[in-house]
Amino acid sequence: QVQLVESGGGLVQAGGSLRLSCQASGRTFRSYGVGWFRQAPGKEREFVAAMSGGGATFRAESMKGRFTVSRDNARNMVYLQMNNLKPEDTAIYYCAAAGPSLRNYASHSDYDYWGQGTQVTVSS
Repeated sequence: QVQLVESGGGLVQAGGSLRLSCQASGRTFRSYGVGWFRQAPGKEREFVAAMSGGGATFRAESMKGRFTVSRDNARNMVYLQMNNLKPEDTAIYYCAAAGPSLRNYASHSDYDYWGQGTQVTVSS
């Protein structure tokens, strides 16, 4: 069982930056794939970025160059660095994890564990 707790969301002006954090529990977490998704009001949950247990990274095409995912396995932490934020980035951001069998990192249905989400609001 893995529990995930996000933090770091808030209100930021367009062009600003935020770093989201996700604290995970579980001794085998380092082998898990982790992903970040977001969901804006009235929209479907959207893939943002992910990282495999081996360190491979994946990002949504529209967010390359602005968003970066990283992890610190010693601390069971996952991060999402978001730069040059835009009003359309406003959403609830969720951290997710799945065991070594995870294949499609961009598919939210492939993840087993989810955090409660953290709100990011970008003002224009």
